[in-house]
Amino acid sequence: MEEPLLRFRGFRNLFVAGAVSQLGSQISYVALPLLAVTVLGAGAGEVGLLAALGTLTVLVLGLPAGAWVDRVRRRPVMIATDLLRAGALLSVPVAWWGGWLSMGQLYAVAVLVGAGTLVFDVASMALVPGLVGRERLTSANSLLVGMGAGMDIAGRSMAGVLVQVAGAPVAVLADALSYLWSAAWLRRVPEPPTTLERREPIGRQISAGVRFLFHDRVLVAALVQGTMANLAFPLCSVLLPVLLVGELGYPEWVLGAYLAVGGLGALAGSSFAHLIGRRLGTGRATWLVSLATAPASLAIPFLDRGPWLWAAAAAWFVVAFRTGVNNVLLVSLRQRVTPDAMLGRMTATMRLLLMGAVGLGGLLAGALGEIWGVRSALWLGALIMAASWIPILFSPLRRHP
Repeated sequence: MEEPLLRFRGFRNLFVAGAVSQLGSQISYVALPLLAVTVLGAGAGEVGLLAALGTLTVLVLGLPAGAWVDRVRRRPVMIATDLLRAGALLSVPVAWWGGWLSMGQLYAVAVLVGAGTLVFDVASMALVPGLVGRERLTSANSLLVGMGAGMDIAGRSMAGVLVQVAGAPVAVLADALSYLWSAAWLRRVPEPPTTLERREPIGRQISAGVRFLFHDRVLVAALVQGTMANLAFPLCSVLLPVLLVGELGYPEWVLGAYLAVGGLGALAGSSFAHLIGRRLGTGRATWLVSLATAPASLAIPFLDRGPWLWAAAAAWFVVAFRTGVNNVLLVSLRQRVTPDAMLGRMTATMRLLLMGAVGLGGLLAGALGEIWGVRSALWLGALIMAASWIPILFSPLRRHP
């Protein structure tokens, strides 16, 4: 019987660091747009742009970040990006208390936090195989994705209450402190031995990473499916503060609870992913689970007062369950088929497109909300999500063990 992964000191410390920072991140996920809406009077377009900027930084930094991570030790990079994000977020409550907070500052904070998150996540995903070994990647990712989903639930639920009781600036301060906590715990994570890429010019390394990804049909199918899902999610969620709080008049805690339902779904999906993958195989599991759950998204645009709120929340849970399963199985697959020296570049290339889709979804949500209303964005996101299983059906990924 294998020893539980959390008994390994290095992985345990990485897990704890991630748990605390993820909790804070989910608080800001709710608090920043609420701050924009309730304090600065932001409209749909401004909220959409705020959501998009945190991810569109990937378009500029994504590929160089991957090549850089493959050249350096990963733990110091993760600590530095935690400190960067903490400093950026601390500026928000300081500016609010000083009376000079503006949307421009929130946009700048979103860019800095997005850049830090990009580099941190690339380094973290490249670090995990060295800490646990490739044979235990699915178990490790199940724990990490489950932890992230659990923090989604706790953070988003806590955020709605915290914003209502203490105000959005205090909630953002809590996120900043969580990154400082994460940096402290990461100091205890050992740096596993790995081969660092230093010889070739960075441009050639970037090209090699892109070629590696796009020459593998399994990875391409996972990328296309993930890009569709990531485009759909912000279309279905970015304008929720405007709809739930601004138009329907629900209190802030309802928004936090609704978003937390998605975290609960992702937690359930990640908890069962290892079992489902072992029973069906990675490819068949991702295809069948996606086919069974993705169409539930068509209930989300009906979100309204009364029973429709519960129906939309249930659909959000089902769609997030699928995300939890895929995040465990497909991330593990990507790490298994990629050599150590290529992990940073493969991960960064994936994130360039996956997170770029999130940013584009945020921009589309803002534009559609301004032109045709909030529900037009929800409908587009629901339709894209409902069809996002198709790339797996017509690819070798469907039959991957």
